[in-house]
Amino acid sequence: MSDESRPEDAVGAPKRKGKVKRKHTVGRVILISALVLALITGLSTIYFIRHLDGNIESISTEDIGERPPEVYTGNGQPLDILVMGSDSRACDGCDIDQEAGAGGSDTTILVHLSADRSRAYAVSIPRDSIVDRPEDGCGSPAASDVMWNAAYEIGGPLCTMRQLEENTGIRVEHFVVVDFGNFGNMVDAVGGVPVCVPYDISDPAHGIFVPKGDPSVLTGDEALDYVRARYVGEKIEQNDISRIRRQQEFIGALVREVLSAGTLTRLDKVVRFLDAATESLTTDDEFASVTRIGKVAMQLQGIGLDKIKFVTLPTDYYPLDSEFRGKVFWTEQATQIWKLLNEDKELPARLIGGTSVSAEGPPGSSTASPSGSPSAGGSESPSGTPESPTETPTETPTETPTETPTETPSTAPSTPEQPPIYGVCS
Repeated sequence: MSDESRPEDAVGAPKRKGKVKRKHTVGRVILISALVLALITGLSTIYFIRHLDGNIESISTEDIGERPPEVYTGNGQPLDILVMGSDSRACDGCDIDQEAGAGGSDTTILVHLSADRSRAYAVSIPRDSIVDRPEDGCGSPAASDVMWNAAYEIGGPLCTMRQLEENTGIRVEHFVVVDFGNFGNMVDAVGGVPVCVPYDISDPAHGIFVPKGDPSVLTGDEALDYVRARYVGEKIEQNDISRIRRQQEFIGALVREVLSAGTLTRLDKVVRFLDAATESLTTDDEFASVTRIGKVAMQLQGIGLDKIKFVTLPTDYYPLDSEFRGKVFWTEQATQIWKLLNEDKELPARLIGGTSVSAEGPPGSSTASPSGSPSAGGSESPSGTPESPTETPTETPTETPTETPTETPSTAPSTPEQPPIYGVCS
């Protein structure tokens, strides 16, 4: 074709190189947008972490007297965290234990993480225990033969921490106080927590009602009733053992729900839960950071729920003619537990076999349900089947108190006369 017959380019028509320019322009826009998005995301993350840190209240642990020395000298470092549940009782019908408005700690749990992070124990201390209270950290003279939970009312978490150290010889690295006033918000943030409740728990005098169900998905208010109720079954519980058991069951269920796919895959649930959880926390000043708390949480997750054991400290009742009638004292088994934890050794079944439950829950419980629904526990049984044979022998005596004296008399703690465990499915 001759040059004359070739059509001339239209005036102002774009040239081929223009397309290359547009590609570069689009690339720059994408790059800039990505950088801006990353910046916004980063700033949002920093803001959110600062927001969560701002939710946590802290208390200095300086000038609280001489602390116990570390006993463990092996590789790694065991970690002991004292967890307390604070109840302001600033509500109608909250005078469950005739302590309305006084405030106090109905729940005290020592969480011990082994140095190699292969196991963890959460030891619950009955509030009715009679112990000695030190002067350091309490702001009042030392006292002998006093109720365990009186320390919190007198000197707050520092007093309770020092009381534990003085009575056990264990050095506590951190403490955490969970405000029951915000406890319900944590439960509501994950859409409720499924717990097996054998029958309705009703205490009209204190406005408490928990519906039965297998499982019963408890709302925040119902969950608070479940862990605080004293009037269950046909009588008022005269000690804290039954309530401790319900608290252990519920904490395990809450942990499983938080770790389930139904929560972890929902950013909105995660954000709401973290916000609610940090709003309810008071810690020592070294632990008042979501990043530090998060590291410990990741270590617990790495241990595995089946290796996290909730233990009720072995106790026995004072004689009926004692001035401490109805109260409990720590048995020799309790002394052995504190000694083994201080040495970072495993707790044998002969000490905790009749009083411990696993955070993994009973066979069929789900820790990462794909659907995230409360009823998914049954659908997850195939994945849990391989572990069932090993879990059944230890779980069954624990969750069926009536069988403990006959089946495992040698491993039962020295409290065979404990009342039935109310409000917990067998």
